[in-house]
Amino acid sequence: MRRVAQVIRVRPEKLAEYRRLHEEVWPAVLDRIRRANIRNYSIHLRDDLLFSYFEYHGTDLEADLAAMAEDPTTQEWWRLTDPCQRPLATAEPGQWWAPAEQVFLMEE
Repeated sequence: MRRVAQVIRVRPEKLAEYRRLHEEVWPAVLDRIRRANIRNYSIHLRDDLLFSYFEYHGTDLEADLAAMAEDPTTQEWWRLTDPCQRPLATAEPGQWWAPAEQVFLMEE
């Protein structure tokens, strides 16, 4: 299992919309996430910073994410959520959610 943590900013003027969208995530979007071998996915908010965490249980994260990105329903979902977000200034060119480095882990 691989832990993945990422950060992005939420546009303050879009926060209510972002929250509303995530109150009832479309079942097809959740199913596609599961089929990408992603488990225990959560998004947290502090000020205008969104922090996401998930556990990846597959063997090729990049391929699973690419397959998810090709899904028409996921693309439609992202057309709604992407305008609510703003990449960090430190994100790499073309990077949306920026990876966060794990600096500590306590298990059990």
